[in-house]
Amino acid sequence: MLPALIPPWGNAMKSLWLPKPKLPGGSSAIALLGCMLLFSGSSHAQSTPSVTFEADIQPLLTRFGCNSGPCHGKSRGQNGFALSLLGFDSDFDYAALIREGRGRRVQVESPNNSLLLRKPTGQMPHGGGKKLEANGPHYKMIEEWIRSGAPRTPANAPRIVKVISDPPNHSLKPGSSIGLKVVAIYSDGTRRDVTDGSAFSSNENTVATVGGNGVVKAGVLPGEAAIMARYMNHITVTGITIPLAGTPPETAYSVLASGHPIDGHVRDKLKVLGITPSQLASETTWLRRAYVRLIGTLPTPEEVRTFLADKSPDKHAKTLDQLLERPEYADFWANKWADLLRPNPFRAGIKATRSIDAWLREAFRSNLPYDQFVTSLVTAQGSSWRNGAAVLFRDRPEPVEIASSVSQLFLGVRLECAKCHHHPFEVWSQDDFYGFAAFFSRIGRKGQGLSPPISGGEESIFTRDSGTLLHGRTLEPVGIKLLAGPAVTVAAGDDPRVPLAAWMTDPKNPWFARVMANRVWRELMGQGIVEPVDDIRATNPATNAALLDQLADQFRRDGYDIKKLIRFIATSRTFALGSTPNDRNAGDLRNFSRYYRERFRAETLLDAVNDILDVEETFSAMPPGSRAVELWTYRASSLFLDTYGRPDPNQDPPCERTSDSTTPQVLHLMNSPALNGKFSLDNARPARLAASKETDAAIVDTAYLFIYGRLPSAAEAKTALAAFPVDGKNRRMAVEDLFWALLNTPEFVFID
Repeated sequence: MLPALIPPWGNAMKSLWLPKPKLPGGSSAIALLGCMLLFSGSSHAQSTPSVTFEADIQPLLTRFGCNSGPCHGKSRGQNGFALSLLGFDSDFDYAALIREGRGRRVQVESPNNSLLLRKPTGQMPHGGGKKLEANGPHYKMIEEWIRSGAPRTPANAPRIVKVISDPPNHSLKPGSSIGLKVVAIYSDGTRRDVTDGSAFSSNENTVATVGGNGVVKAGVLPGEAAIMARYMNHITVTGITIPLAGTPPETAYSVLASGHPIDGHVRDKLKVLGITPSQLASETTWLRRAYVRLIGTLPTPEEVRTFLADKSPDKHAKTLDQLLERPEYADFWANKWADLLRPNPFRAGIKATRSIDAWLREAFRSNLPYDQFVTSLVTAQGSSWRNGAAVLFRDRPEPVEIASSVSQLFLGVRLECAKCHHHPFEVWSQDDFYGFAAFFSRIGRKGQGLSPPISGGEESIFTRDSGTLLHGRTLEPVGIKLLAGPAVTVAAGDDPRVPLAAWMTDPKNPWFARVMANRVWRELMGQGIVEPVDDIRATNPATNAALLDQLADQFRRDGYDIKKLIRFIATSRTFALGSTPNDRNAGDLRNFSRYYRERFRAETLLDAVNDILDVEETFSAMPPGSRAVELWTYRASSLFLDTYGRPDPNQDPPCERTSDSTTPQVLHLMNSPALNGKFSLDNARPARLAASKETDAAIVDTAYLFIYGRLPSAAEAKTALAAFPVDGKNRRMAVEDLFWALLNTPEFVFID
């Protein structure tokens, strides 16, 4: 039970805090307000007001969306009336209501004629529509505030420490409802029910919705939702669970009874939701999945046959160990990180772009521990031509730019919103953002800076003896400060990035290991435990927090060894589950009750086509025989790679990769002249197989093994053989058609 709720500062305040006296002239309302506050003998001058701006009125502006982005909270406001986004700047908002609009927004002498009441009640035209009921409780609260002189909350009143929701977690049946209570806890220990002034939102409206009064209603589908409540830039989250009706037998979960920690956490979560896992995938499906997920290549027919012939109980683990030691591993995983770090050469320069690309490949080739990987990047110094890690600071020359990237990439904390205002879904303020950005305020540069579209010069990164960063709103110098931590003092001449990297990679850091564990999990499983993978926050909770904690702890214990983390995940039965749904997991897209199919990455798919046909691709600025995964820039021309969603080179940096399946992709694979020409090359695999002494049946087997990583079923073999001519003529055309037909199927294009 919650303790009795009392006003936040009781009767401790005996005098009324006066607003700042710098008021513009020409406003009868403001003049009257000043007279009332200074000379009135009413009770309001003798005691703490019951309704104040920060404690009561400003939260209502947030609840009803008045200070949201689509309304008055956007950068220039709406119809001449601007508020700070979600109320992060109380001084600005108070001035906008009291001092602007010629005193019409708040009329102390006639509260009911105030625009603050007339517009939201529909008494006057209002683009935002009707928000308040005339004479309703919110109307009366605002009216009382205006009538009492529109007071602000006393400066020395107890401040809010946090808000909590009651209940913090709850399970609902489909279609049922529950009312949430939001309680603010103040610095003096008092509590106040602030449900009526809170704004609510759900991160999964298909699972559960929430009204402005805090009533949560469950949908008809099983799943989970996080209900966020916001009050005065403080947030709290209630977890809502809607399990599937019925209780499956314990045997339904036996497939995950392996003793592997990952399987245990997945099984426990599925039981809570009443979801049952699919059965294990076939041996050939697992092998193809392991090859594509770990090294980005398909297994050859010989490798498939060798794996199937191996009867040892540890053959899966042995296969994973062999894959992780293959040279393809480094190129494949470096290519993934290139999406995040490799810049546009037209912006950063060709040599600098090749420099960071080479650095990434060497880091994965040497299996550089992840903490050293990040430390090398965050503290990089030297020439952008000789130290690829330093290119990170060439591509992002401003402290505010690098701060946003570092926090998002390596901590999973998206600070970009807090650059301009309080983060709408997190605890981060502008002070937090600029305090973190100040870690990069001493970065110095020598040489040629950025001059797109031609930035070919060399640049050296070094540490200056001193440096300051100005706050974006106050324009005052800011001190260096850790996220959710204390200020940091750095001596003159020292590099603030060194203690930053030490704090980031410390095992006690709450984000560092979690975000990388989540990133690797997503690369192997097709879905992150947190999505997006680099947006870890209370209002975007992990679908399985215990699982993510397990992965992060294992990653730390293994010395931030990425290969060991990959092996830990890939040896689980969860990784080996089939993708075929059953009647109790068909709607599950987040809890890993089955394997989630995903289309190949663009480079992997192009390399797979060329490997299957045994042909080479020609890329500009690359030596003959280069693979797509070896490309050092997205500027290398390739219609195939562009069609299949590689990052747009015109973005700075080109980090966005699309994984959607589109109609142009299907048409390209079917009809591209360049691609179709490969099927008919005299030196391609189809032509060589047709000219060989192999039987038609053997050729069909070979095609299936190369493309699907498995042998054809009897029905598939019969259908394929029917396309071969009886007299042996035009055999080559039949083989080419077979390869073309198999390549144009979802089984080839998707990782199963």
